Amino acid sequence: MAERLRVALDATPLIGAPTGVGAFCAGVLAGLSRREDVTATAFAVSWRRRHAIDGRVPSGVGIAGRAMPARPLHAAWRRSELPPLEWFVGGIDVVHGTNYVVPPTRRAARVVTVHDLTTVRYPELCNRATLAYPALVRRALAHGAWVHTHSEWVAAEVADVFGADRARVRAVASGIPALPAPDLAAPSRVLPLGTSRYVLAVGTAEPRKDFPGLVAAFDELAVTRPDLALVLAGPEGWGSGELAAAISSAASAGRIVRTGWVDDATLAGLLAGASVLAYPSLYEGFGYPPLQAMVLGTPVVATRAGAIEEVVGDAATLVAPRDRGALAAALAAVVDSEEVAASLAARGHDRAQLYGWDRCAEGLTALYRDAVAT
Repeated sequence: MAERLRVALDATPLIGAPTGVGAFCAGVLAGLSRREDVTATAFAVSWRRRHAIDGRVPSGVGIAGRAMPARPLHAAWRRSELPPLEWFVGGIDVVHGTNYVVPPTRRAARVVTVHDLTTVRYPELCNRATLAYPALVRRALAHGAWVHTHSEWVAAEVADVFGADRARVRAVASGIPALPAPDLAAPSRVLPLGTSRYVLAVGTAEPRKDFPGLVAAFDELAVTRPDLALVLAGPEGWGSGELAAAISSAASAGRIVRTGWVDDATLAGLLAGASVLAYPSLYEGFGYPPLQAMVLGTPVVATRAGAIEEVVGDAATLVAPRDRGALAAALAAVVDSEEVAASLAARGHDRAQLYGWDRCAEGLTALYRDAVAT
């Protein structure tokens, strides 16, 4: 048995409304908690809400209770290497910054997760807060951090954009956020009168998701399929205005539903009941919704954008980003053919088996040990 590795993981993303990064943190902590060679401690960079992670951290994971006021710490860390994280969490071997920034340390190795490089590739699709990420990554690299990514695609981008040593940039695939038993009544609560089938899209209304493009594709699809609806599930974002305008101008507007944020049981019900999940993103570093749909036996149509093809393999129908005609045709092929839908669902089930939190934790533990050894 290897000596137990003391890992401190930034669990700040667990605070507040659930996000993909929060799901990643929860899954990794659960995986690490089951390992006999790791002692994991979660911390939150927050003053007033630091205890909000208490009920969201799995048993077997410690919680650093010392207050870490976000604003003054972030200001200090932008200028210097003080105060080191050990002041707040005690002795550790490695710290894992889970969302583009990793705190300074006295002796511990540093690992930072880079989820994607949207801010570099498509800055026009980003808001002011996320545009700060590249500078944070550069600072981490300058101070010796290793980089974790969810895909080989993003790992190669990090090496290319930031000039990082490729040997210190490691792709370890995420697990799939677990969903509870589906609320099977969810579709009936949201479907417009006269419809019985639906195309589903899941995500925050931000430009990178290209939901307006999906609305246009659905408008083409809906002409000869009066029983078909489009359901958009996810919170408002900085692309909400453009999406609202696209819906209002669509001929099929009466069959397009925006649910807003939904709880996990409702999300599972919507995924399980959908004829197809549409994932029309312009860029992705990984992508949870297609994998969650595959777990529940729902076929997927997605774009060849960023790491999507690497993640879904041949288990989804793929089209070029922004090609609304191709997207409409691919969706039509699934909703019109039980055979096509069943084939995709079967391949999707097999594909989803490749992703698990224990496997993710194993890969990250190997990364942590390599970081500590250098």
